[in-house]
Amino acid sequence: MAAFATLSDRLTATFRNLRGKGKLTPADVDGTVREIRRALLDADVALEVVKDFTGKVRERALGDEVNKALNPAQQVVQIVNEELVAILGGRQRRLEFAKRPPTVIMLAGLQGAGKTTLAGKLAKWLVKEGHTPLLVAADLQRPQAVQQLQVVGGQAGVPVFAPEPGNGKGNPVKVAKDGVKEAERKLYDTVIVDTAGRLGIDAEMMKQASDIRKAVDPDEVLFVIDAMIGQDAVTTARAFQDGVDFTGVVLSKLDGDARGGAALSVASVTGRPIMFASTGEGLDDFEPFYPDRMASRILDLGDILTLIEQAQQAFDEEEARKTAEKFATDSFTLDDFLKQMQQLKNMGPIKGMLGMLPGARGMREQLDNFDEREITRTEAIIQSMTLHERTVPKVLNGSRRVRIARGSGTTVTDVNQLVARFEQASKMMKTVAKGGVPQLPGMGPIPGASYAGKKKVQPKKGSRSGNPAKRAAENAAIVSGAKRAGAAASGSGFGLGAGGGKAGGPTEEELAALQRLMGRR
Repeated sequence: MAAFATLSDRLTATFRNLRGKGKLTPADVDGTVREIRRALLDADVALEVVKDFTGKVRERALGDEVNKALNPAQQVVQIVNEELVAILGGRQRRLEFAKRPPTVIMLAGLQGAGKTTLAGKLAKWLVKEGHTPLLVAADLQRPQAVQQLQVVGGQAGVPVFAPEPGNGKGNPVKVAKDGVKEAERKLYDTVIVDTAGRLGIDAEMMKQASDIRKAVDPDEVLFVIDAMIGQDAVTTARAFQDGVDFTGVVLSKLDGDARGGAALSVASVTGRPIMFASTGEGLDDFEPFYPDRMASRILDLGDILTLIEQAQQAFDEEEARKTAEKFATDSFTLDDFLKQMQQLKNMGPIKGMLGMLPGARGMREQLDNFDEREITRTEAIIQSMTLHERTVPKVLNGSRRVRIARGSGTTVTDVNQLVARFEQASKMMKTVAKGGVPQLPGMGPIPGASYAGKKKVQPKKGSRSGNPAKRAAENAAIVSGAKRAGAAASGSGFGLGAGGGKAGGPTEEELAALQRLMGRR
């Protein structure tokens, strides 16, 4: 995530200096802890959190668990990872739903934190989880807040209860109470109450939020905080905790170019868990917050579990099975390739997915230069082809490629490159489907791997030995069916073949000689 980019780079560079050291001295530990402290302070993490964090890391790094470790550098990384998980909340906490619906979820936070948009994201996520949410427009203070929630609700496919026009008119406490009654009457199982915020903390805002809380008695109060707020995160969180209190935190704008200190401060200072994170502008850019996975991302250890979950949501198992069969039977077409690309797009931005891989920070420049529009251009090229051309790419002659390039707004070179990549990928996947190991461009053959389609070496028809006597003996053995495998050909020190009794195996004379050699009569 962009919010932790700088912090991640600093920590990764710090740990890189520890590699290759068989033992860490107190000076090494102090230097590492000092760099971690600077990295956290630069990321706008609260000073009290930094002191507590670095103190625990230093104490553990100087202890026996590092001194006795085979790889001290990796052990220090593990310690930092565990302490990061701790200050991020320890473990993930899910929403607690009421035993008797509807479950009431109240959103609170400053104006500009993204509460209204987040209400739509949360509602859409709840729909995917099998719930029936109702959005309640109780923010009657901010201009056009009610209309914005209606638009967001429409995009999420979730109904909005908005009896008042807003813009300073109406009673937000009454709207919130009536919204819960509306949900009970129409059997919605979840109510999301969007409340008003201010540019800064004031008594009027806190009183209104507190009155709404008393009126609707919510099961969850989620405090929405902007990840880019910096050092003010602690002050704001404490003010809301004292004035309204909340059960969980939601981080918004984690995709922004921020230092991310709010995420590392709020949970530790308030003792309330971070439950969700907003990672983009789209309604689908919303995910549950896992402290252990976030710590792994910060330390550039990857987040494979989240990547797998996104893939499971985007890809259909039946479609994947059919695709595998097409690879195996060499019937995979450009049309199938297009469907696979469209499913890949449903997983989210490619940069985000690649960023979840371990060591992705080392590919920062390549990721920054990656153009997401390349996938759109590829789609345009394939969609400019006829069905026959997609099925049989071999018919793509020069004139057809010119027509496709014009229709897709690309060049003939782009078309040629796509067809070449498709053919290469098809060959590789066919090899994999048949149990072989594909030979990657720029790499030699992998020792011990079988390559599908590789021609079998035919046995020699006759001996080529320069010794007449040896040549005659070997030719006689080939004719009789008892082909002898030399040590250089078979790799056996005794010249034995695949096994006794089989073609190419040792003769009776050879077995007798071997027994005499081993002293067995």
